[in-house]
Amino acid sequence: MTATMAANDTRAYRLGEFHRFESAGANFLYLVPAGAIFAVDTAVGRLIDCLKPAELGHGKVLENLTAGGLSVEDAEELIAEMAHSNVIVSRDSVPDKPSPLPDVFPVQTLVMNLTNQCNLSCQYCYEFGADKLATPEGKPKFMDVETAMRSVDFLLAESGDRRSIHITFFGGETLMNFPLLKQVVAYGNQRAREQDRHIDFSLTTNATLLTPAIIEFLSQNNIGVTVSMDGPKEMHDHLRVFANGKGSYDIIEPKVRALIQNHCTRPITARVTLTAGVSDVIRIFRHLKQDLGFSEVGFAPVTTSPNQLYAINAKGMDSVLDQFHQLAEEYLEHALRGESHGFSNVSDTLAELCQGVNKSHPCGAGLGLLGVGPSGDIAPCHRFVDSDAHALGHISTGIDKAKQADFLTRGNIASKYACHTCWARPLCAGGCHHEAFVRYGDTGHPNLHYCDWIRDWTDTCLRIYGTIAAKNPGFLQQFAERKAA
Repeated sequence: MTATMAANDTRAYRLGEFHRFESAGANFLYLVPAGAIFAVDTAVGRLIDCLKPAELGHGKVLENLTAGGLSVEDAEELIAEMAHSNVIVSRDSVPDKPSPLPDVFPVQTLVMNLTNQCNLSCQYCYEFGADKLATPEGKPKFMDVETAMRSVDFLLAESGDRRSIHITFFGGETLMNFPLLKQVVAYGNQRAREQDRHIDFSLTTNATLLTPAIIEFLSQNNIGVTVSMDGPKEMHDHLRVFANGKGSYDIIEPKVRALIQNHCTRPITARVTLTAGVSDVIRIFRHLKQDLGFSEVGFAPVTTSPNQLYAINAKGMDSVLDQFHQLAEEYLEHALRGESHGFSNVSDTLAELCQGVNKSHPCGAGLGLLGVGPSGDIAPCHRFVDSDAHALGHISTGIDKAKQADFLTRGNIASKYACHTCWARPLCAGGCHHEAFVRYGDTGHPNLHYCDWIRDWTDTCLRIYGTIAAKNPGFLQQFAERKAA
């Protein structure tokens, strides 16, 4: 195109939607509509800078780029490439509309609550605490064999052509119904083999009921284990207590050590609930990872209404974020040496960044994941099990498609108008449905109290990603492999 033709071009451009960040001395863009990461060279940087003040016509953009040393041909090619990537957008461009939900979306994971009973009385429990949603009155306390087998058949039927699917055992305390767990594993493996498919099993436990025989079974059957544990004795015992108020740490500590030593087929992970009395992230991580030997440790703030005494206030969340930053720096140092660190909050975000995740919903709840209670009621996830108000059907009759569609429509990022200008929405999508209901009374409400926190943490993980991509890109391959698995 000649200079005269460019001057007569009526196209005009403005900046697209992205988050710019620097890492390892290089500049990057996180492209929000695509959930993609784009390296910025000098020419791209000049293009962005010239459009910062205001929209410019095509000729002015071209003039700016050629003044910076590009040929007309190269400048035209750059403009076209950046427009195609939505780094810049033309005046008449129309934003992509969110894709409607498909008529059929196969289930990937079924969370089976084998019991709604627990031998602990944790004060912050979302099932039995002050903010509970469950309405278990008149329902079975333990899942029976018939319901369990129907649940397996339901998953196989609802998972479409997926060759590998997943069952997570949950509670209450999962191991209070261990005999049924063994039966489900045997039945599930048999039924999957008949269909030339595979079921992966995992469970979450408070570890109080672990025995050598149970550990041996879990190891022999390649069952993943996550232990709910809140750190050293005084922190763990702050809220994770038996009904008589006695702490559970002394009971579980030797059992956890035995589990980690003798479960030889899967890495053992810990899941920490952070509360107002348990927020020393660094010390908790050191104890669980280095003293006890967990493979990975993940942290989540307690899900609660803000008036509970154990709710973390704004100052406390700032402290948590500061400590997250410290562990993230350690993670980066390990990654650059090709070593595992174990802070799963970074690993999980890096995995999503590597996969170019751009979520329509915060998680798979009600979509690729469902929960089943002891009664056979189907819920969006394990946190809504036994809640009549949130039931999506029954294992004997299937999913109530109207209720499922309502849950998913309200939870879709397209319905969360407060999120539409946030650059971090591809990874967040408004936050946990359960947290939203507890805080705002609506599963589709964005978790606005976490917005600044999430943006800060996402920016931190983007910078870590950029540094690893520049200095040790092979480390990121594991996250591609995790997706394939």
